[in-house]
Order: sequence, then C-alpha cells, then structure tokens
Amino acid sequence: MAKSILHVDETYAQIINQSDGKSGQSNAYNWVYRSVPSQGPTIVLFQSSLSRARSVLESFIEDYSGTIVCDGYSAYDNIEKVTFANCWAHVRRYWMKANSKNGQMGVKYCDDLYRLERQFKHLSPSKRRKKRKKHSKPIVEKFLDWVETSPFFGKNALVKAAEYTLNRANGLKAFLKDGRIEIDNNPAENAIRPNVIGRKNWLFSVSEAGAKANAICLSIAETAKANGVDVYQYLVKLLTDIPNLDMHRNPEILNQYMPWSKHIQATCGK
Repeated sequence: MAKSILHVDETYAQIINQSDGKSGQSNAYNWVYRSVPSQGPTIVLFQSSLSRARSVLESFIEDYSGTIVCDGYSAYDNIEKVTFANCWAHVRRYWMKANSKNGQMGVKYCDDLYRLERQFKHLSPSKRRKKRKKHSKPIVEKFLDWVETSPFFGKNALVKAAEYTLNRANGLKAFLKDGRIEIDNNPAENAIRPNVIGRKNWLFSVSEAGAKANAICLSIAETAKANGVDVYQYLVKLLTDIPNLDMHRNPEILNQYMPWSKHIQATCGK
C-alpha cells in the first residue's frame, strides 16, 4: 500500500463450502495486486474472496492513494484518491474482434503505440514520459479522434470496440503522464495466470480457509519468481529455517527471508 502504482486483476475460482450459503458451483474469486519494478522489489499479493464486487477492492486498499493499472471492469472506477490507468492490450483485443478494415485500422494504432513502447522499454521513467509525450501522445489523440468521428452503428464488434475505447479514454491516456505506468496490465495478468492454469489442476478449494491458504502460497511463489528466486529452493529454506526463528521477540528477522533480501538472493537465487 506504500507503492503509488499497482497492477490489479481478478479471476474466478471455486470454493465448495461457501459461508454465504451459495452453491459450490457459484464463482469465488482471486484478486491479485502487483507492484512495479521502478518502485523497489516486485511484490505479488493474492487475495481470496467470495465476490468480484467493488467493495472487495475498496476494503483491501482502504486509504490507498495512487494509480491502479487495470482492465475495463466497472469495479475499477470512481474510488476516491485513486487514478485508474486502463489497459491498451484489452483495447487491441476488442479491435481484433472487429474483423474488418476499420478493425484493422484500430489494431494498427495500438501496434504503433506498442512499437514505441518496445523502443522506450529500458529508459528511465522520466525519459520514457518525455518520449511518450513527443511520439505516443499524437498517436493516441489521432486514434481517439478517429474513433469519435467515425460513423459506427449497430451492435456489432466494431461498435463494441469503439464504445469500449471511448468509455475509457481518460484511463487510456494515463500512461502518457507518468513514465512508471505501463501501457497495459500484462504484469498482473501474467501473475494471475498460474491461478488460471491451477483451476485445471487443483480444480477447487473445499473451504474458504483452503482458498486463503492457496492465495498465500501463490503470493509467495509469484513474488519469489518476480525477484529471480528459485521457488522450490526458497520454500525449502523457509520451511527449514523459520520454525527455529524467535520471531515473536525479533520480528524484524523476517526481513532477511523476503525474496529480495541479500540472504535469500545468495542462497536461492537462480
């Protein structure tokens, strides 16, 4: 919560015994929060919840003040002190579905932006912001103007792509103002992918406590991976050392076991 930029995403899960009385076939959810590398070591945190409602996000972030990079889901909107940066990868997918000449035009605008992002990838946030202002901003403005002035009608994929784009115009411009903000929410989507794959393997959690334990395990594993730590070796280290630590009298000792600590990097780094 001390980070000023967070990537957030959510995906469905299944909990058999739900305390809200809903059937085990009803969806539960895993939310993921991921910090950005320009603000210190990357942290990936999962939260298990029975709901996908905005209230879950609000209760988790509490008094958070900063920018959340996200997709176009309606829960990511109108939260006090939070700026939302929307995902250009989702915009591109909508225009891809509009399989037409205009759809291809929309994809080309997005591809032009991504081509620039690849060039700016290794620049500092301040230099990236300047480059985006000079090169990316004109493309964004031309794209939005084209969408707004084009006569798209009906309920087809092209109209959906146009509506999706225009409804999120402000959020889509956010990356132009801050070089630390990514153009898309792929970091969060990549972090949550093991959960998606896991649905085909572990299938479900029997209880809410099991789902919470699963979220903790995913948090540990994904944060370790994000910091270049071998997950298996890291778990062996944690389960071997932590039972013998006097954490109650010396809680600061846990700092030595964070995935980014020199101690762990030296013993478990890839």
